[in-house]
Amino acid sequence: MKTLFHHFTYFFLFGISTVLVAQDFSAFEYRTIGPLRGGRVTTVTGTPIEPGTFYLGASGAGVWKTEDYGTTWNNVSDGFFKTPSIGAIEVAINDPNIVYVGTGSDGLRSNIIGGKGVYKSIDGGKTWNHIGLEHAGQIGAVEIDPTNSNIVWVAAIGNAFKANEERGIYKTTDGGVTWQKMLHISNTTGFADLELLPGNPNIVYAAAWKAQRTPWTIISGGEQNEGGIYKSVNGGKDWTKLEKGLPKGLIGKIDLAVSAVDSSILYAVIEAPGDEGGVYKSVDQGNSFVQTSDNKGLVNRPFYYTNIELDPTNPDIVYSNANPLLKSTDGGKSWTMMAVPHGDNHDIWLNPNNPDLLIQCNDGGANVSHNGGKTWSSQFNQPTAEIYQVAVDDQYPYWVYGAQQDNTTIAIPSSAPSATGPQGTQIMINVGGCETGPSIPKPGNHNIVYNNCKGRFSVYNKITGVDREYSIGASNIYGHNPKDLKYRFQRVAPVHVSPHDPDVVYMGSQFLHKTRNDGVIWETISPDLTAFEEDKQVISGSPITRDITGEEYYSTLYAIRESKIKKGLIWTGSNDGVVSVTQDGGLTWSNVTPKKMPKGGRVESIEPSQFDPATAYMALDRHLLGDTTPYFYKTEDFGKSWELLSTTTNGIPMDHIAKVLREDPVTKGLLYAGTEYGMFVSLNDGKEWKNFQQNLPITPITDIILHRGDLVLSTMGRGFWILDNITSLRNSAISNLNDTPVLFAPDNTIRYRVPRRSRDFPNYPDTGVLIDYYLPKEFANEVKLEVLNADRQIVASIVSDSTKTMTTKEEVENMALSMTFSYFDNKLETKKGINRFHWNMRQKGAWDKRESRRYKNGPMVPPGDYIVRLTVGTEEYEQPFKIMVDPRMAKEGIDSTIITEHLSFENKVLQLLTNVRKFQSNLESEIKKSKGDKKENLEKILKEIKNDEGAYPQQMLAAQTAYLSYIVGDADKIIGKDMKERYLELVAALEKLEVEANL
Repeated sequence: MKTLFHHFTYFFLFGISTVLVAQDFSAFEYRTIGPLRGGRVTTVTGTPIEPGTFYLGASGAGVWKTEDYGTTWNNVSDGFFKTPSIGAIEVAINDPNIVYVGTGSDGLRSNIIGGKGVYKSIDGGKTWNHIGLEHAGQIGAVEIDPTNSNIVWVAAIGNAFKANEERGIYKTTDGGVTWQKMLHISNTTGFADLELLPGNPNIVYAAAWKAQRTPWTIISGGEQNEGGIYKSVNGGKDWTKLEKGLPKGLIGKIDLAVSAVDSSILYAVIEAPGDEGGVYKSVDQGNSFVQTSDNKGLVNRPFYYTNIELDPTNPDIVYSNANPLLKSTDGGKSWTMMAVPHGDNHDIWLNPNNPDLLIQCNDGGANVSHNGGKTWSSQFNQPTAEIYQVAVDDQYPYWVYGAQQDNTTIAIPSSAPSATGPQGTQIMINVGGCETGPSIPKPGNHNIVYNNCKGRFSVYNKITGVDREYSIGASNIYGHNPKDLKYRFQRVAPVHVSPHDPDVVYMGSQFLHKTRNDGVIWETISPDLTAFEEDKQVISGSPITRDITGEEYYSTLYAIRESKIKKGLIWTGSNDGVVSVTQDGGLTWSNVTPKKMPKGGRVESIEPSQFDPATAYMALDRHLLGDTTPYFYKTEDFGKSWELLSTTTNGIPMDHIAKVLREDPVTKGLLYAGTEYGMFVSLNDGKEWKNFQQNLPITPITDIILHRGDLVLSTMGRGFWILDNITSLRNSAISNLNDTPVLFAPDNTIRYRVPRRSRDFPNYPDTGVLIDYYLPKEFANEVKLEVLNADRQIVASIVSDSTKTMTTKEEVENMALSMTFSYFDNKLETKKGINRFHWNMRQKGAWDKRESRRYKNGPMVPPGDYIVRLTVGTEEYEQPFKIMVDPRMAKEGIDSTIITEHLSFENKVLQLLTNVRKFQSNLESEIKKSKGDKKENLEKILKEIKNDEGAYPQQMLAAQTAYLSYIVGDADKIIGKDMKERYLELVAALEKLEVEANL
């Protein structure tokens, strides 16, 4: 499936209180490698006016739109929204161009991303304006008055992690210019849903919900005065609490549905203790209710699900989104399970003109049905995966590994994995474990992958497909009170392979564990390395619904790293804020938690320096405690003292929660920080941070790895991203750009052969040398790049001015005399700032009668030493680089000597093809001028060169020469005897025809 991507530009540094020196990194662009498999979608909607148009709102991927019934999806929120977390989408009933979006999804997981208010579009999602409620937190519902699209209602759940006064029901009557809070209960009780009465939008129902998460439990529900259903009959001026027939005690999350064809009918799915939980129905507009079902599937994990919807043409047909998706056809009395592409269901919308046409969403994405749910559209066209971590292997090209929320572990190639495989086909494999990860390939043997699955360790073998589990303690820890567990593991318990011995693997519970034999024997090499406060060791889920999946196991290890430069120097961080270190492989440990660091946060990452064993970096996340401040720290004395690297004035906004901090392995002081809302880079060891977002969509950065000169990211909502070749960032010149042009040294480049690019996803990049250069001002027509070989012969010349040349630098008969390929390329930027040019390593190709194809698609230059020369006006700058043999080819014995010999022969064939084509062109020109016998003779010769028109013509000299060129140039190889003989035959055939033509 083809998925289009919205072009986006970001204005991202929200709330920075000091002006930093601008650094333009726009030349460096990220690319996504997928997966093209949907992630968690929390809300969906459609419009009856345009039946093929639907919207989805994801938990970490923003708003997407389809106009072809879910065949393709396009992101429409990138570049406009400050958060990728979506709670509700509503389209005006009479105008599909008017769309309102409430941010902040209502499924309050521990990794939920905060809402940033409400957005409005008046052009069908092409552009958006932020219209307020910035601090309303998570938004459960948005409703548009069907009689006036400027009247909009919002149900604000509030901040998921702390009390806030902005919880409540809001209304605007001027399209979002101003808002009025219409109903408020307390700073701990918000509203999960609201409904307008069909035919009379002044009658409003609202569902109150007390909800909050902490690192150790989920609070969903409270006393009667902290929840329930409210009704207004005068547009929100006054409210009455509905009570008759509803639960009398504890009450939790509620979702509402009003019949579009009988406004007296109101349904509510209610979280309540025991048999009181379930579906309730009113036939008198809420004056009284009757419980129709206490089916446990209706209130399964209510904090996460709880969504009820009616068939717009039949009030007896009811849908309940939970796990599973349930349907009733008798007014909510009995329920049957519906099959959907993925579990964990969140929302459903049915077309009021044709309820068999519907869209539904779940943790696997959004899916459209034309037949009432019998069959569904694909979820493999939505690159919205939530990935917990990232790892890479040592293949060529390398593959990227991670675990997708509520799906499988995955491994995806970083670029085209073969020279001939089709592009536009997602290559993805499951590598064992499960949705939580991490998933780490073994160094030196990528066929072995170490996994964690919700605290369970396993070893996956790609060759056999066998996943062998060797869990520490061999006990299922689900559903337990953590205080009773021998070993406490987080769902995303860390696994780390020693950089000194790939057979040594570490894993963390509250202890650090070590195995030398793939988990057959585990040893515990530490005491409890957590804070372990007993009052935090509780059964999660209160006061109504028990929910213990491991997410809330507090006081466990969350980060493990062994120093690459000192064996046995191991750092750990816990999810309750403890940092520990051992310098002797675990014999002795020190608690080195920063003394001034706020308590209780989650140590998201630990990064031992690769230059100094006493130095380490750490990222702490306290958003589960209601604190969104980013905490990035550095120590230079093995943790005895720490420096805070994220201050209010040095570049990272104060609501950008810290997720990961990594040090560049080549350049000391070059740091990369991933936050809840994007990327930052520091060129001076954390003293200043600069926005490093570029074209990356706003989404949490969950992990960062530096590998072979690339910056590789995992995100909680948009899959994996790669920024190819960060070599220029490692150059000290990038910190001191002034009035002089700078040519950065290109990285050494592997000479991969890749298939021809397509427009489909994933569109892997062509192999090429990335050349970065800085211009202090705009140089419209005065910039040129030249590539020289080791003998300082020019092999390519690229100019920025189209008036100077369009083809080759010199027309010579013998290509061996000049391999220079000089051409105009508008991608050779001349703008002020840092620019990047992708040189495809191609030499001059064969001549073609069509100027647009003339001398294009030549062979790649051979491996070796090269020089790039930048000319700016009259000044020249040079930098050396290498082009290297593909290591896979080297293993086959295809070395530089063979490639050079192959290339020499290929150029001879290309020269022959040029000669044949030029001869044909001259013949055709001469025929137009000739008459009589001469013309007849030339036409006869032309038939020996040119194919006849029509289907499957006999292949003549030009086509035969082109075919030889194709089979010679398709791969690096020893030239076959038949190719050499065929070349001589074709040379002789051309010479014979040239003599006969006597031009």
